[in-house]
Amino acid sequence: MKALLTPELLRRLEQFQLLAKRHAKSSIRGERRSKARGQSVEFADYRNYVVGDDLRYLDWNLYGRLDRLFLKLYEEERELPVTLFLDGSESMGFGEPSKFDFARQVAAAIGYVALCGFDRVSVRVFPNHRGRDAPPQAGESSNRQSSVDAMKALGALKSVRGRKSSMMFLTNLAMLVPGGRADFNESLKRGAMEASHGGVAVVLSDFLDEGGYEEGLKSLVSRGFQVSAVQILSPEELSPTSYGDLRLVDSETGHSEEVTFGRHRLEVYTRVVREHVERLRQHCRARGIQFFQCSSNGRLEDLLLKRLRESEVWG
Repeated sequence: MKALLTPELLRRLEQFQLLAKRHAKSSIRGERRSKARGQSVEFADYRNYVVGDDLRYLDWNLYGRLDRLFLKLYEEERELPVTLFLDGSESMGFGEPSKFDFARQVAAAIGYVALCGFDRVSVRVFPNHRGRDAPPQAGESSNRQSSVDAMKALGALKSVRGRKSSMMFLTNLAMLVPGGRADFNESLKRGAMEASHGGVAVVLSDFLDEGGYEEGLKSLVSRGFQVSAVQILSPEELSPTSYGDLRLVDSETGHSEEVTFGRHRLEVYTRVVREHVERLRQHCRARGIQFFQCSSNGRLEDLLLKRLRESEVWG
C-alpha cells in the first residue's frame, strides 16, 4: 500500500498548527486555548475575590499595591474538533491521478497537522466504501463492496486523538476507495446534526452532485463550524481534449449518452465549468467559507505549503 504522504512532507507539516478563528467549544481539555476560564498556565484576566474562591489563585503582589484581593483567571486549554468530509462517491474515482487520491492526500495532511497539535479528528466518508482489495460478492458490483478491514478503518476514523495515533490514521485513510452514489447535501446535514460541537470542517469533493451543495454547506455554517471547501476536479474535466463521436457514461448512475463533441461544444463545456466553479466560489465567499479549487494532477505541496498557509488555515 503506497503511503499517502512522503516522510519529507510529514516533517514539514509538523511545523504547522490549525489556526481556528473561532474558539473551540469542546468540553474536553487539550492543547487549544479557549475563552472558558480554567486553570492552565495562560493568564487571562482578574476578578474580585469572593468568599469560597481558591486562595492559591490570589494575586498577592496586587494585594500589596491596592490592599484589595483579586483572583487570577486563566484560559483553559480545550481541544479543537476537526471534521473532514470526504466525498467517496464513484465520480471521485475519475481522472489520472484520480480526484479521490488527491482528496485523501489533502485529508491526510490536514488530519496529521491536527493530530500533531493534539486536536481531535473525525473523518466522515460518503456514501459507500470498501477496501482496496475487497473481492466482489455474487450479484454485486465490485465498486460497492466493503471488506472487513475497510469497515474497521472507517470505524477507527470516526474519532482519532493524539499524535501517537497519526500513523494509524494515515494507514486507515489509505485503505479507502470510492464507490457508490453520494447525496452531498444530506451527508453534510447529517454530519452537522450529529456533531456534538462545531470546530473546523473541511469538505473535500468535486461538488458535482446533481442535488447541489448549498444546503449542505449552509448546515455546517449554521452549526458553528469554521468551514473550508476544497473542490477537486480532474484535468479531463477542467480541459478535455477528446473530440468526435463519444459515448459518455455517468459513473454513478450508469446513464450513457452518445454525443458529437466538436470544438464549439468544447468551448461551451469549458465555459460551463468555469461558471460552475465561480458560482461555488461566490457562494462560499458570501458565507465566510474558505474556498480552494484544485486539479487532481496539481502539486500537492503548492496547496498544503503555500495556499493553505497564505489563507491562514494553518501556520
